[in-house]
Amino acid sequence: MNSDMNNLIHEIKKIKIDKNAVILAHNYQPPEIQDIADYVGDSLGLSQQAAKTDAALIVFCGVHFMAETASIIAPGKKVLLPNLDAGCSLASSITATQLREWKSRHPKAVVVSYVNTSAEIKAESDYCCTSSNAAKVVSSIPYDKEILFLPDKHLGKYVQAVLNRPLKIWKGACHVHEKIGDVDFGLAQTQHPKAEFLIHPECGCSSSCMLKAEVYFDCKGVHMLSTDGMINYVEKSEAKEFVIATEVGILHRLKKVKPQALFYPLSENAICEYMKMIDLEQLYNALKFERYEVKVPDDVAEKARLPIQRMLELT
Repeated sequence: MNSDMNNLIHEIKKIKIDKNAVILAHNYQPPEIQDIADYVGDSLGLSQQAAKTDAALIVFCGVHFMAETASIIAPGKKVLLPNLDAGCSLASSITATQLREWKSRHPKAVVVSYVNTSAEIKAESDYCCTSSNAAKVVSSIPYDKEILFLPDKHLGKYVQAVLNRPLKIWKGACHVHEKIGDVDFGLAQTQHPKAEFLIHPECGCSSSCMLKAEVYFDCKGVHMLSTDGMINYVEKSEAKEFVIATEVGILHRLKKVKPQALFYPLSENAICEYMKMIDLEQLYNALKFERYEVKVPDDVAEKARLPIQRMLELT
């Protein structure tokens, strides 16, 4: 690490203390951002941290919908996103207008939205969920209720298979996880016969595992997990090799959790350009100049708060 980067890190830490700020970073962020963050986690963990922090200033190193969620559940805090261009292909796969039209065709349905959605989508929803609690959220809804699940089709299929419950599923997908579905899953198992396979339910390859085994979790050595679920699994597992099917940014954290283990990405090309948009200089500028604030309009935030609170209660 060069002296300029060391100086930048020192300044970030100093300003953070002076301004009573907290830095939250997603598991897919660049290593240097993860290393300086106060908390690194998945969407659910980051939402929980935003809700309970005593800091006056939240600097969110992730993507736009995450900063919006923090703004909604921590209305008294200033929430900053160091790069406003950090978006999400999955969140962009459905608009509020499209959701309202879908709801109009299913007026009695309950709407369950993945947290990877805009504030406007959340405001049109009954429940939010994350990959780690999606099944729990859906199972809390009476079985006779029709459910509109959005926007991720792979997560929707996962929940549908786990609960053996029909869902109306929006056909959206994360462009990174979708591409992992093109990987030869069987070849990867042949190349790493001793490895445990940890697969994010957003992945296209999760569907191929389901087809082989008919039901999720029945594939030998394969586990469908959120990113924090992967962290927890690796911490407790006695395995020495793991194949990871999600965005490669998580490998940095996994290697810190279990440095003696070997980790192989199912696809080395599973890189989210949006998650890599924030660097140390942008983080420094966000803290120093308190830019760029993400603020959700009060009327939207008020409507979105209830489905988010329901998500946080069902962890």
